[in-house]
Amino acid sequence: MTTTPYLTDAELAGQPAAYWTGLAYEALIAFTRDQQAELGFTQPQFWLLRNLSENDLSPDGHGMTVPELQQAMRTYIRPEDDLAAESEGLVGRGWLTRDGSGRLWITEADEEARVGLKRHAPAIRARIHQDIDDADYVTALKALRQMIHNTGGDPDR
Repeated sequence: MTTTPYLTDAELAGQPAAYWTGLAYEALIAFTRDQQAELGFTQPQFWLLRNLSENDLSPDGHGMTVPELQQAMRTYIRPEDDLAAESEGLVGRGWLTRDGSGRLWITEADEEARVGLKRHAPAIRARIHQDIDDADYVTALKALRQMIHNTGGDPDR
């Protein structure tokens, strides 16, 4: 695993976690979205399909309105994500359907598209985790979870 060459371990230990987690968040989101764009879809489109699939995040497979989907994705959607526009793109591709009450639905054919998109996730993860031991990754996550707990947050939400 490589580290920042100009900082010693002691100097790294004194760095602000919020700065580094923010930097990591932005870099990881940008990388993931770039990879997905190269494959012809957006991260919000993938989330829409996942949230409508009873084989993934949907608890019951029932259709949802855009506001219901925004509520379901509130912990990870970004301010610039326009779910109404993203869902229109999926309806236009034939990956979602909309009923008369504005609820979006995933069909069997659309489910195949979701599964196909999900197949790319391991390769994207592998690039992100390159040269990082699983033990180091687990240690980093445990440290972050403890920091969340220490500051009154809920690491399990």
